[in-house]
Amino acid sequence: MTDTGDMLPGMPTRLFVATPTKLLTFADCKRKYRYTYLESPRPPKGPPWAHNTVGAVVHEVLADFFGRWPASRRTPDEVVAKMRSSWRSEGFRDDQQSLDWRDRSTEMVLGYLRDSDPYYEPRGVERTVGFTTERASLRGRIDRIDERPARDGSGGTELAIVDYKTGRRPLTSTDARSSLAMALYVLGARRVLHKPCTRVELHHLPTNTVAAADHDDASLARHQKRAESMADDAAAAEARWAEGLTPAEADEAFPPEPSPLCGWCDFAKICPQGRRESPPRDPWAGLDEPAQVPAADVS
Repeated sequence: MTDTGDMLPGMPTRLFVATPTKLLTFADCKRKYRYTYLESPRPPKGPPWAHNTVGAVVHEVLADFFGRWPASRRTPDEVVAKMRSSWRSEGFRDDQQSLDWRDRSTEMVLGYLRDSDPYYEPRGVERTVGFTTERASLRGRIDRIDERPARDGSGGTELAIVDYKTGRRPLTSTDARSSLAMALYVLGARRVLHKPCTRVELHHLPTNTVAAADHDDASLARHQKRAESMADDAAAAEARWAEGLTPAEADEAFPPEPSPLCGWCDFAKICPQGRRESPPRDPWAGLDEPAQVPAADVS
């Protein structure tokens, strides 16, 4: 949190530390931000979501496959065994739905890995990267960083940012290009790994497709400026919170921002404005529903 009250004269301003998820939570709903990052103890969340369980297990298995297993273990049998041992039943309607989705998710991962080179070693798996600006320290964890031959004919290599997606909605290059998180990952990977990086890819496992885009300096600068603006607003709100607020003042500083996504919020049951906008969804509702569902936060 940016706080200059206890700093000595001449000392630099403390940077606001944030992840893309934290910034986007503030932009989407300040009440949810307050409940998630500021309240202590944090208000009770609703039950876990089944679609988050699917995403978390799939990410865990892919992290093992690319980042922890030797080539000798990168076989279909090992993938099936890992999916079964890692599977969890949180959020599903009943045991049968859980087992059905375990099998569906296993087939999804096997399809994605079918043509993978078992000897391929990414540059990073579940790698945390970060960079600082004059006002913020931004960081995040990347599913996978590939190092590939440079496309400029130089004979060198370049990095590509890979993010796994398990939601139902097919993705496009616009999704990849407009993602704040992916742009910040590019900037972070450049800073930490000292390699050229412009490529971002969303690997959509349900359709086994890749939505890709390339950033340039202008697009990265736009995303960084957006992130800094969000960080400034969040830091100012947190500074007010640190001063001590009455319940009414807290509601004013961190108002709800009702939208159709409120039904998917972890705090829907304690937010009357959100419930009026969209009734709380069943924990398994995101599995077969093509409507917009918030992505699982695994970074």
